Amino acid sequence: MTAESYPREVPTPRPRNAASLSSRRGVAILILLCLVQFMDVLDASILNIALPSIKRDLGFSQEGLQWVVNGYILTYGGFLLLGGRVADLLGRRRILVIGLVVFATASMVGGLAQSESLLVGARFAQGLGAAMLSPAALSSLTTIFRSGRERNTALGAWAAVSGLGGAAGVLFGGLLTEGASWRWVLYVNVPFAAVALVGAFVLLERERGKARLANFDALGAFLVTGGMLLLVYSLVKAPDVGWGAARTVGGLAVAGTLLAAFVVNELRVRNPLVPLSILKVKGVAVADATQLVTAAGFLPMFFFLTLYMQTVLGYSPIQTGLAYLPLTGGFIIATSISSQLFARIGTKPVIVVGAVIASAGLYWLSRIPVDGSYVSDILPGLLVSSIGLGGVFVGATTAANAGISEDKAGLAAGLLNTGTQLGAALGLAIFSALATERTTSALRAGDTTIAQAATEGYQLALLVGAVFLLAAGGIALLARNKRQVEVVEEAPVLDAAA
Repeated sequence: MTAESYPREVPTPRPRNAASLSSRRGVAILILLCLVQFMDVLDASILNIALPSIKRDLGFSQEGLQWVVNGYILTYGGFLLLGGRVADLLGRRRILVIGLVVFATASMVGGLAQSESLLVGARFAQGLGAAMLSPAALSSLTTIFRSGRERNTALGAWAAVSGLGGAAGVLFGGLLTEGASWRWVLYVNVPFAAVALVGAFVLLERERGKARLANFDALGAFLVTGGMLLLVYSLVKAPDVGWGAARTVGGLAVAGTLLAAFVVNELRVRNPLVPLSILKVKGVAVADATQLVTAAGFLPMFFFLTLYMQTVLGYSPIQTGLAYLPLTGGFIIATSISSQLFARIGTKPVIVVGAVIASAGLYWLSRIPVDGSYVSDILPGLLVSSIGLGGVFVGATTAANAGISEDKAGLAAGLLNTGTQLGAALGLAIFSALATERTTSALRAGDTTIAQAATEGYQLALLVGAVFLLAAGGIALLARNKRQVEVVEEAPVLDAAA
């Protein structure tokens, strides 16, 4: 399939149920939806720093400990498409509320867990809740804020909060783990979810007539969920068992077969779970591919840079979290500026230039020495990366949701988030294998320290990440530019004689 292009202009008429950022209700809705995204991204990163404490407290093996993270990734990535589509069919507020309840309950159970199995089970349930609430929140945002300028502003805030949540997760993880207990990295989700739950009932309208489950595509749901679960599982386990292992090759082959069968099924059934016509909307395929490759190149950076700061430079968890704060500031500034540029120059220049800038930032980070300094070796790369990535993420999010009808907004959000999760899993799997091989080779060669060998592995991973970001910019070049303009609906003219 050839890549679709962004249209030069996409009119976005304002529906009757749209909200305006000039009203208090509109601002409150935006804050609510951004809170949901903040909680989601926060949870994805906050637990990483607490893993050593969890291992000591509950007696995890090294392999078992991985499932505290992988369990969440597996169900989150596996159920995103289904969660997004169900939000379209049953109502976004309903699925958002269900997702919040599942997420908060699983967080509380995980925090109270006294055994390995209960904590891992809670993390699986958390991922399932996130797979419902994340696409429901994003599709609510894109259907409520429909005017060009306000939608760009809302999506810019969404992307900025994503960056803030990622960095805040690392910082809060260190503060809570050292200051209280690792259990609080799970408990912290509960008050966020409670506030969001109240806000959902107060601010979001109940969608009527959404229960359209007649002739539900059960086979399609089974195929896409099974295929995605197996694909994500194979990717997250590949660094441990090896890319050439029969387990990895077989898992990827079966996952590919299931997803291919899903596509065939969707083309044949009368009421498909995922109408493939959404890929014909100009810009969706390119934007989702750009998001996937960008996530693959950038998100693993947190893993390798955190290991470098803690194991090579000797940073504490709190110091590591504080080190990422400039990244958050740069990301917020970049998303704010980018969202205002779309109406003037379109998404394509912002995405392409942002990808090049972000690639330069990761290249700077790939030159970290074993005796590195934060000010000269880490901070400049973080700041440059944040400026570029702010434009890429908000641009791809805007383009992936432009021109999407309201009844497919949840599906569009699910596709975008699935690309992010798949990209992160794929990038981490590839880069981990490369970094491990480089470190092992350096140690075999002798005449090097463990710290130096590990640093060489981190350098290679970050360098390949920079190449991925350049590739993301190249994908964006396949599209024509898109500007979003607002269509003002005319009021009906009353007949004077009536």
